[in-house]
Amino acid sequence: MTQTEWLTLKERLGRSRFRTRFRLKETELRYLAERGFPVVELQCAELIRRRLAPAHPSNDGKQTPMRGHPCFVAQHATGTCCRGCLAKWHGIPQGVPLSEPQIERIVQILMFWIREHSDGIERFPHTPDLF
Repeated sequence: MTQTEWLTLKERLGRSRFRTRFRLKETELRYLAERGFPVVELQCAELIRRRLAPAHPSNDGKQTPMRGHPCFVAQHATGTCCRGCLAKWHGIPQGVPLSEPQIERIVQILMFWIREHSDGIERFPHTPDLF
């Protein structure tokens, strides 16, 4: 996803009062600071593969919590929280497994949003990966 594509999507999402109300709270900012962007990006990819990639995910429409991990908050903010929202906001049809390029694009969208909403992360100590 290019910066231009992100800005276009961001403008569309900005017209939704529901999508614009999401923010990373202290818990998610601390998590992000402790683990770092690369780890959170890998976790986002795993969450998407497990929770959204199947053609018919279990509990579709209810499988994404509203908080607790930066990815969850970003999913709601970017319309990538369920297959219905993926269809509405991103034109990805329901009932078909996600392809690897689609998963990668979703993760890029999530990381664009997470990076833009990580102000204040510097307040928390970074825990380097020791292994």
